[in-house]
Amino acid sequence: MGKVVFLYRSLAYRNAAADILRKARKLPRGAERSAACRYAKALRDLAQTEAWLEGRVAREPQTTQRRKSAASA
Repeated sequence: MGKVVFLYRSLAYRNAAADILRKARKLPRGAERSAACRYAKALRDLAQTEAWLEGRVAREPQTTQRRKSAASA
């Protein structure tokens, strides 16, 4: 039962993030659009964090993290 609840929650976070991002793209550039994009990214990150907490392997780190580590090397 735990796996079903996890899957449902994870999909809900990802769907909400995609929905918010779609709405944000329709907004004119500005503070409201930026806030919506940050909120969508936070929801996506939360879904990945929950996967990690549940013992599942998360996807590879984002490309921005790779760039930071490459720049520091």
